[in-house]
Amino acid sequence: MDVRQARAADAEAVAAFTADTWTEFEGGDYLPDVFAEWVATDGPDQHTVVAERDGAVAGCCQVVLLSGHEAWTQGLRVHPDHRGAGVARAMDAACRRWACERGAALVRNMVFSWNEQGLAAARSFGYRPRAEFRWVHPDPDDADPVDGDGKAAGEASEDGTAAAGDSPAVVTGDPDEVWGFWQRSDAREALGGLALDPDESWALSEWTRERAREAAAEASVLAVRRDGIRAAAWRTRVGEREDGDLAEYGAAGWETLADARALFRAVERDAAAAGADRTRVLIPETPRHVSDAAAAGVELADDPDFVFEADLTRR
Repeated sequence: MDVRQARAADAEAVAAFTADTWTEFEGGDYLPDVFAEWVATDGPDQHTVVAERDGAVAGCCQVVLLSGHEAWTQGLRVHPDHRGAGVARAMDAACRRWACERGAALVRNMVFSWNEQGLAAARSFGYRPRAEFRWVHPDPDDADPVDGDGKAAGEASEDGTAAAGDSPAVVTGDPDEVWGFWQRSDAREALGGLALDPDESWALSEWTRERAREAAAEASVLAVRRDGIRAAAWRTRVGEREDGDLAEYGAAGWETLADARALFRAVERDAAAAGADRTRVLIPETPRHVSDAAAAGVELADDPDFVFEADLTRR
């Protein structure tokens, strides 16, 4: 078996064995649509490999450098005829070596929570669980803002989510306010300090004050102020998709259900202003955050996703 740099000529073989990867998953596997682009854009920060076995392409994988010390692997697939022969392990090891040689201290990946084989492989390759998240999908809407609990300002809620005398929610675009809230939020703790990477759409990386300021300058940041900063989120990009432009938000956190409602309304307005047709917002997979999102009337993804991490300094 040989693990080598992928070539444009490998695209047809990869498309053939990944076409039916997830027949039960709406939209199927994304690899046939992106593999050729991956190969064409490989460079100093990105490396796509294939494994050859018995003269045939037996698998593929990609590794990307997200920062000076963080790497991310994705698109690990093995041809059904070559499973059980160590193909996935060999490609993962090759990607780790490539990242380590370029200064990365750790590597992460994401596995769908329903992908039992992927979960087992990640653990057997030495990855450890790092974070769990879920996508939520507020609908872009440019309607006038409302107070986060859906009531007049100061009206108490039966569940205590908005105390009598609370001031109306005000949304600001100050990156330092967003960063300050994020630093002390339980959302950050639950996500291990990770958020959606600003450049790689399916990757998570460490979110920093510098990135908060970049998000404010290049996209948008949202801080909900009501007797202090009570919630925050930020937009990382708006991308073109076949089913409409998608606004992606790197993470979201809040203190109460009322604050969640105010934040999601702010996201809806921000996405509409950006011309997006759809959104996806990354939130921690905790009972509080997921149930708050549901109670706020936001669509939830069916399943959470898991992030795994491996230390590249231990070889």
